[in-house]
Amino acid sequence: MLFGWFYYDWTVLILLPGMLFAFWAQMKVSSTFDRYSKKVSRTGRTGAEAASQLLRANGVYDVRVERVRGDLTDHYDPRTRTLRLSESVHDSRSIAAIGVACHEAGHALQHAEKYSFLQLRMSMIPVCRIGSGLAMPLFLIGLLIGELGYVFMVAGILCFSLAALFQLITLPVEFNASARALAGMQENRLLGEEEIGGARRVLSAAAMTYVAALASSLLSLLRLVVIANNRRR
Repeated sequence: MLFGWFYYDWTVLILLPGMLFAFWAQMKVSSTFDRYSKKVSRTGRTGAEAASQLLRANGVYDVRVERVRGDLTDHYDPRTRTLRLSESVHDSRSIAAIGVACHEAGHALQHAEKYSFLQLRMSMIPVCRIGSGLAMPLFLIGLLIGELGYVFMVAGILCFSLAALFQLITLPVEFNASARALAGMQENRLLGEEEIGGARRVLSAAAMTYVAALASSLLSLLRLVVIANNRRR
């Protein structure tokens, strides 16, 4: 029998704080975005217009701004130098939309300037994909076999740790993009002075989702370590 992997496993309690944190963070970003998506900016710009203006103001002219389906699916694709804004951001003139659009433009600015943490995160993506794909199969094999089981479990833990490391490196990338966005919105008057606070709240709430993702990864890693140590005894 696997050591309580599916049944009677007290180690699932280790994950509970991370799950609660992630749930709170998701609710926070949804409610904050919804609140400020109803407040139209006095500048009259759409999210797409604000992002484009911020890019041009920083000498970046080779990034396309496109619309993408879904809600809060906004992202910057460094492979194609494309900034994709969701339907609720691209054409919206709200404070929330402009804040999110400028945050994604911040990633494009990072790419143009070869921001070190973004470069590191991009270089880690292939390795992390392989590690994530191997982590749980290796760990489960370790639970099933005999004497060599612990070796496989450790290998699985090491592969899983790459995901946690990726989440850790993501934090400065996201915080820096938000800092660039807020500074750019002020310098280029993309939002009124009284509206910047709303954009800051939206970006701060979004940042908490990345902190929650890191916390969940670390707690999952801790759980694997605990299970492996119990299996070794």
